[in-house]
Amino acid sequence: MIVDVVETGATMKQNGLEVVQDIMTSSTYLIANKNSYIAKKDEVLDIYEKINRVIKAEND
Repeated sequence: MIVDVVETGATMKQNGLEVVQDIMTSSTYLIANKNSYIAKKDEVLDIYEKINRVIKAEND
């Protein structure tokens, strides 16, 4: 058996593999401590907006 992180499973299917069982669900978070956020607010918000655009594009 192989344990792999997959989003859609398309690559697995292309290689003749199939999901037998989900063993874990994960989430991603953008985290900045207070001082870093204050010092680099523009950069943090820029990354946040880029992530949101990608998520929105994938959901459309």
